[in-house]
Amino acid sequence: MKIVETPARTSRVIRLNSADNIVVAVDNVEKGKEALGVVATARVPRGHKMAAQPIAQGEPIRKFGQIIGFAKTPIAPGDWVHEHNVEMHDFARDYAYCADAKPEDILSVGQQATFEGYRRANGKAGTRNYVGILTSVNCSASASKFMAEEINRSGILKDYPNIDGVVALTQANGCVIDYRGVIFDTLKRTSWGYATNPNMGGVVMVGLGCEGFQIPRFKEAYNVTESDTFRTMTIQETGGTRKTVEAGVAAIREMLPIVNNVKRETIPASELMLALQCGGSDGYSGITANPALGAAVDILVRHGGTAILSETPEIYGAEHLLTRRAADRAVGEKLVDIIHWWEDYAKRNQMEMNNNPSPGNKLGGLTTILEKSLGAAAKGGSTTLTAVYRYAEPVTAKGFVFMDTPGYDPVSATGQVAGGANILCFTTGRGSAYGCKPTPSIKLATNTPIYERMIDDMDINCGDILDGVTIEAKGQEIFDKILKVASGERSKSELLGYGDNEYVPWQIGATM
Repeated sequence: MKIVETPARTSRVIRLNSADNIVVAVDNVEKGKEALGVVATARVPRGHKMAAQPIAQGEPIRKFGQIIGFAKTPIAPGDWVHEHNVEMHDFARDYAYCADAKPEDILSVGQQATFEGYRRANGKAGTRNYVGILTSVNCSASASKFMAEEINRSGILKDYPNIDGVVALTQANGCVIDYRGVIFDTLKRTSWGYATNPNMGGVVMVGLGCEGFQIPRFKEAYNVTESDTFRTMTIQETGGTRKTVEAGVAAIREMLPIVNNVKRETIPASELMLALQCGGSDGYSGITANPALGAAVDILVRHGGTAILSETPEIYGAEHLLTRRAADRAVGEKLVDIIHWWEDYAKRNQMEMNNNPSPGNKLGGLTTILEKSLGAAAKGGSTTLTAVYRYAEPVTAKGFVFMDTPGYDPVSATGQVAGGANILCFTTGRGSAYGCKPTPSIKLATNTPIYERMIDDMDINCGDILDGVTIEAKGQEIFDKILKVASGERSKSELLGYGDNEYVPWQIGATM
């Protein structure tokens, strides 16, 4: 990346790759202003693209050295390049399986960075210590919230300083679903993943009793038995809402001393599992915050940790960059199979993959899903892709992995946390309001104006990369922040109290 330094009468722009036929505006480029010797024929907002050379109708438009679309009409040097003159259609991509895969230089345990976390009985490491109230169906959502509210209102948590909170993680499904179907399987995996996430110290699961997602079937599937830190109940069997809330509060009160009986200890960074998210992206996302997060991922992988890239619709068109990094052909082919499933999924639902970017993304300068995906994939850094997972599957591989999820952030992050993520980084250029329980979310702003405007929400400003801070330096800053938050420092979203409403399991199949 090169930011072109220009005299005061001209405007700052970025040429990301020598093969690009566009440049990106660092600041607003007014009509008549010059940049790289080209005079703007129209106003180009910051983060948006300006043609650096003539582009014939039908010719590819290149950014990051990659195709992001095709000229809908002839484009002259200095033209604003966006929806009005760009279209998208399919083109051949070379998957080149494993071409760029390389053995990783992993530091020994003694050389690895450390954090202060909670070592669980099963050997996993947590960064937080929550009691979670999970629901098997929407009908038990209110009772679960009443339980959490009663505990929080009582003030009893002041007596248990090692507990981060009691959170009701409710969901809107679970009723008329087939226990042999994809909805049941997905909800089962997601619920079990949250119940066993290392950031959970105790769990109460609440149902109605007659729903399709039967708690006994769930327990049988995972060979779960009731214990001091795992309890289940249904409203119908317990005797109604009031009695269920009382029983749930009593169960949680019994859990609290046990859940509190933990202490933070020094744990190697190899025990961190980092979820990668981006939302409210803009034209800077793929230039600042996403590649900086990718640099932090490379550091984490070198220290033996794991990072989960997801949001399949938002790597669509960039998947060939990931297949090149696949550890073996089977890993790459699994990713391509998932891409094909999404193409069919969108077609069956009378949608198209380019329905993404969102209106906010487009206002921020992103024109096509190809452009958005190339920037989003940068969060994954440069190391070998070691494994590909279905939604909410337990992540067992180390290093850089991929999990199939929708692009909708709460649904995507829910799958990653169910997979075992104990820390999360979230990049945003438009200013997404998001948090996650039980996994703390670190917010990375792609540009300085949004960082300053939403200072109470943003943890790190990546906009200073546009002013000369290197990607490598910002990656180290992000990695250092990950260690601090993993050790107990509160992220901005935690301080605001976010995370109670962001548990959103993916509803893939038909609701009957």
